[in-house]
Amino acid sequence: MLFGPRPVPADLRAFAHLPVTRYIVGPANEQMAVHVSGQLVIGRTPLICLAGFQRNMSDFADFATQFRRSFGEDWPVILIDLKGRGRSSDRSDKSRYVSTIDAMDVIQLMAALGVEAGLFVGQGHGGQVVMALAAERPVLVAGTVLIDAGPVSDPRGLVRLRNNLHDLEGHRSEIGFRSMFRRMLAPDHPGLTDDALDALAGRTHFLDKRGKVRALYDPQILKPLEAFEHDDILVPQWPLYEALAHAPLLLMRTQLTDQLRRETFEEMLRRRRDVQGYVIEGQGSPALLATPEDVEPIAEFIRSIVKRRGRAAA
Repeated sequence: MLFGPRPVPADLRAFAHLPVTRYIVGPANEQMAVHVSGQLVIGRTPLICLAGFQRNMSDFADFATQFRRSFGEDWPVILIDLKGRGRSSDRSDKSRYVSTIDAMDVIQLMAALGVEAGLFVGQGHGGQVVMALAAERPVLVAGTVLIDAGPVSDPRGLVRLRNNLHDLEGHRSEIGFRSMFRRMLAPDHPGLTDDALDALAGRTHFLDKRGKVRALYDPQILKPLEAFEHDDILVPQWPLYEALAHAPLLLMRTQLTDQLRRETFEEMLRRRRDVQGYVIEGQGSPALLATPEDVEPIAEFIRSIVKRRGRAAA
């Protein structure tokens, strides 16, 4: 299947259990891919998951399974590919790959789905999109889980991500593809087997019929990273973080991440004394969210919100 110039094979392992519906959002030639599990009904505020910078909904496939086991099979969970990622179409205007515009897309998508408010889980860039959404339309955010996301990203992580992704360009052998990805991913996930690292690599890249490495994202989204250097000092956007102040918040950080500095995470906790913070041990970005231990803090957080909203409606 084709969306503009970027091919997305229909038989990728990463998407095997994630059928999607596509909605026109913005220009008529741009669509967003959405996977919904559970029942979208009145009285159940859905959990809406947004992945990291160049990533897609496959990062939440294991999470959705674990969450439903803990929380209930029928609770609605919505996984979204932001434009230029996964099975959503690329943007016609490449300058519009920014979190504020992504947030406006999500707002339109929620309207199309008939969702009046959501409980959001955002990793990395996905968390920044949630903050921008809250700044624009706070009533849509009933609660938020931020994972390796905050008002400022660590430039060291951005430079490493850019360099790693550029190193993949032009590779034409399966052996080279697997070897390079294992080298890239192992520092963030030292506990994973080679097979598990290969599966993680398959969430963002694949080998085409000619044996060339292809990305499951529009390469143009990397353009803003070209100017970053390791020692850059980025200005924190604390007003975006404070836009989440009206609703419950859970902060999570992977122990090995280079996307969110520990001191930024600690300052986020200091500014919101009412929130809890969790560190996911032995992992970097993206958080795998594949075990009950990693998912239960999120499930318990959502339970507390649902109970609170139920008491308020009684």
